[in-house]
Amino acid sequence: MKPVNVQAPLPRSVQVLGIDAGGTMTDTFFVDADGDFVVGKAQSTPENEALGLIASSKDGLGAWGLSLDEALQHLQTGVYSGTAMLNRVVQRKGLRCGLIVNRGMEDFHRMGRAIQCYLGYAYEDRIHLNTHRFDPPLVPRSLTRGVIERIDMFGSVVIPLREESAREAARALIAADVEGIVISLLHSYKNPDHERRVRDIVLEEIAKSGKAIPVFASADYYPVRKETHRTNTTILEGYAAEPSRQTLKKISDAFKEHGTKFDFRVMATHGGTISWKAKELARTIVSGPIGGVIGAKYLGEVLGYHNIACSDIGGTSFDVALITQGELTIKNDPDMARLVLSLPLVAMDSVGAGAGSFIRLDPYTKAIKLGPDSAGYRVGVCWKESGIETVTVSDCHMVLGYLNPDNFLGGAIKLDRQRSVEAIKTQIADPLGLSVEDAAAGVIELLDSDLRDYLRSMISGKGYSPASFVCFSYGGAGPVHTYGYTEGLGFEDVIVPAWAAGFSAFGCAAADFEYRYDKSLDINLAPDASAAQGEAAARTLQGAWEELTRNVLEEFALNGYDAAQVTLQPGYRMQYRGQLNDLEIESPIPAARTAEDWNALVDAFNATYGRVYAASARSPELGYSVTGAIMRGTVPIPKPKIPKEALESETPPQDAVLGQRKFYRKKRWVDAQLYRMEALRPGNRIKGPAIIESDATTFVVPDGFETFLDGHRLFHLKEV
Repeated sequence: MKPVNVQAPLPRSVQVLGIDAGGTMTDTFFVDADGDFVVGKAQSTPENEALGLIASSKDGLGAWGLSLDEALQHLQTGVYSGTAMLNRVVQRKGLRCGLIVNRGMEDFHRMGRAIQCYLGYAYEDRIHLNTHRFDPPLVPRSLTRGVIERIDMFGSVVIPLREESAREAARALIAADVEGIVISLLHSYKNPDHERRVRDIVLEEIAKSGKAIPVFASADYYPVRKETHRTNTTILEGYAAEPSRQTLKKISDAFKEHGTKFDFRVMATHGGTISWKAKELARTIVSGPIGGVIGAKYLGEVLGYHNIACSDIGGTSFDVALITQGELTIKNDPDMARLVLSLPLVAMDSVGAGAGSFIRLDPYTKAIKLGPDSAGYRVGVCWKESGIETVTVSDCHMVLGYLNPDNFLGGAIKLDRQRSVEAIKTQIADPLGLSVEDAAAGVIELLDSDLRDYLRSMISGKGYSPASFVCFSYGGAGPVHTYGYTEGLGFEDVIVPAWAAGFSAFGCAAADFEYRYDKSLDINLAPDASAAQGEAAARTLQGAWEELTRNVLEEFALNGYDAAQVTLQPGYRMQYRGQLNDLEIESPIPAARTAEDWNALVDAFNATYGRVYAASARSPELGYSVTGAIMRGTVPIPKPKIPKEALESETPPQDAVLGQRKFYRKKRWVDAQLYRMEALRPGNRIKGPAIIESDATTFVVPDGFETFLDGHRLFHLKEV
């Protein structure tokens, strides 16, 4: 009898890598050619991020039985998100840059906008002037120089450029050994001629000096109104983006040593991804939390959810964003690190409270204060090697029985519950006259209450009810707190993905390869404008689109993509004349050249306005203003496939049951049933009290709640 030829299984072909390098943990998310995915997790290594990324990658690929070198040889693309650039700005540890502005305006950067003196403050501190302060400017006054010129708000030359003043400024900064020179002149977004001439003069003087100093002119990077915002953002390119570019190069090189053949992309503030070689790298200043929002949008599109409340709890913060009618909100002038900026940013709110947040008592009132500082990757007192002495939220988790001290990061780190008990007793419980359990439970209830109020106010502030939203809960600490901050809000559904710990990395893998450029415009038409005026307005907008298209295609060309491979999507910002806030609209037409095209743009704005606010709030009798042009370009990339498995029994399989652990809530200890998350099957239904453990996260289901695992490996949590 002839032996049967058995076809050997084909090796798994890993295609996409998503990375979320947070302040506490580094998550990796690998997608193979079939759309299947696996999540890896490791502690972050701030001194050399590549080490944490390699460790996290090995952790994830180990579940597939693959070595790093085996997996990376097939990898097509990798997307990075992280907080290193933002941390650099927060700590004011950027490069030494010089700044060239208008003569007489040398102090405006350090004066900033008034709002910068109280950004990030609680309400009680905002209302008292004596608490306000200005942080040191990114560029000190000693490295700021003025040139003689003036262009007015209409783009007309009032004072011609005195070129010798530009040469003097350039020579002074070169002699001061700056590592970058930034140029930002008044109203250069309307007329960039003077600013670009100053740029050329500075480059000539640098060439004469024999030095290599990068030059950043705001008209080449962020041609938008608001001088302080535009100047701050352009300074970031030299101050923080260039050092981050070197970090990203090290990461890219570290993976190339293991066989990759591509350059890493980075999650950008507008929700797309760009190359680390991109000209405008400051767009990646905050990328980690945005990955989760993009992941939620992608998952919502696949599953048919249109209104989503995105909630992300990591070690340092609680980040919230809303997706309404399938659309993200984009803010054009956000603030970060106590700076106002000119960046298109996915609208998010952040509370400085996460699983690693420090807990302290006010020495006078004995009130509990959470954060805003955090233990980061060092977890808390419960980790003996952390060097941490102040208790954290994670220490409360340990005391209350939420966490398995032997299964943190799959057992890679051993935690000690008794250390948490002793520290909380000394620092919190004894001063308050409480038991250790009640003190820890009080902290968790306070945190959950704060997060719940924040989530409720954010949704109601938009004119919605939680009942019309699905809440996605993710992040390493999200599933621990999901029940607490959603209880009583009445969401349509509360969903915890089985891959919640790596959800932001999943979002990176799901994000488009996209470049976006913006330009400020001032187009105003009365309600009775003629067809000729409508045509002129359309052509002005089209001219801006064509300018921005060139920028987008240049960026893709740097990455080896020609124009034929790029899908262009124009957009614009429009408002009713006299109103304060505009809306970002995706253009319904590919080009605007006629009066009919203008009418199509107006109709799209009116439809969006009625959806965002109310149809009765439309005010076409005011006329229309276009405040900005937008051009986005994308190229297709492979994306993760959402799993779809058949439902099985409601009863979990026996191999998923791990035993029981004491769990404290509402002043009593209960026996919580323990389950291993990866062993649960679609269709399983679990009633609390229960704790579902994974190497990367812990999902808490207390009494009064139950959860159901669907075929997409999404846990649905509801109150019963």
